[in-house]
Amino acid sequence: MINFQDKVSFIWSIAEILRGPYKPEDYGKIILPLAVLRRFDCVLESTKEEVLAKAEQFASMKEDAREPILNRVSKQNFHNTSKY
Repeated sequence: MINFQDKVSFIWSIAEILRGPYKPEDYGKIILPLAVLRRFDCVLESTKEEVLAKAEQFASMKEDAREPILNRVSKQNFHNTSKY
């Protein structure tokens, strides 16, 4: 089992790869948002295809009406309809 410190070390090792394009003091501004986005992606992974299908099915609905439906499908208080 990977412990917390191993995860932190892994994330910061990615920062080392970004060393060229980014200044060291800017790593946190890049790595933290990417880590959060990746976590959201992992949480939504099991329902992704179903959410995309429902989003297409209800594409003609207003976003306010469609959002609760897609949240129920994703089993979260948020969803992602991006294909990426």
